[in-house]
Amino acid sequence: FRVTLFPISSTKAATKTTPTTMKTAILASVIASAAAFAPASVNQRSTTQLHESKEDLAALAKKLNPVLGYFDPLGLSDDEFWGQSNEATIGFLRESEIKHGRIAMFAFVGYIVHANGIHFPWAMQLDGTPFPSVSNAPEAWDQISDAAKWQIFLFIGFLEFYREVASDKHYMRGGKPGYFPPFDASVIPGGALNYYDPFGWSKNRSEEDKANGLVKEINNGRLAMIGILGFLSEGKVEGSVPALKGIIPSYAGEPMAPFSESIFPSL
Repeated sequence: FRVTLFPISSTKAATKTTPTTMKTAILASVIASAAAFAPASVNQRSTTQLHESKEDLAALAKKLNPVLGYFDPLGLSDDEFWGQSNEATIGFLRESEIKHGRIAMFAFVGYIVHANGIHFPWAMQLDGTPFPSVSNAPEAWDQISDAAKWQIFLFIGFLEFYREVASDKHYMRGGKPGYFPPFDASVIPGGALNYYDPFGWSKNRSEEDKANGLVKEINNGRLAMIGILGFLSEGKVEGSVPALKGIIPSYAGEPMAPFSESIFPSL
């Protein structure tokens, strides 16, 4: 489903973009945070230092924002989710933030691309249905058939499942937050795929350089989450984001409803 531009690792630019807009990004980020609660534990590949205690979070926070520093008004880093340890809970929160940030970066760039009517020139579906050309980004998602949307969500679910079961060490057991295990020939015949480092840029970097890159990625992701929610808010409630008034067109649909009809019974 990730067919928009990614601001951290380059992908091919399309001549005119896909219709996967904010709803996909938002729902995907929710799915991304709904991790399995029984993580596996094997050996860890990377030696990059992990931040799994509250003290480590405070140290990381100073690198992320020296002015604000450590900020946890809800006290989530003191909790123990699902009867797990505090360290496991912090691992879950770290993984969730990185995933949400990555999806938000896709969403932010995707919104801008869609809002400019850019899409791929070929047919969107096998029946010849073209990619919609819209000036209001969320409307592109509304024009995708529900059958196509289900394919997107099932693929996301598969990626989440693979992340949970195929990592050497789970992120709630000291594993690397944000890591995605590569596919090898035993899973996909014909060779390996590496979604975590597809161009091999990371494997030769020093641990210090990787740590600095992660700080930048988290900050970019946080800003993207604020940005995409600003776009959606202004589109739904005109004037709710004064800086975007008159820039973001009004959207009459429901940005939090992924399907044309609810899959849940009426209450």
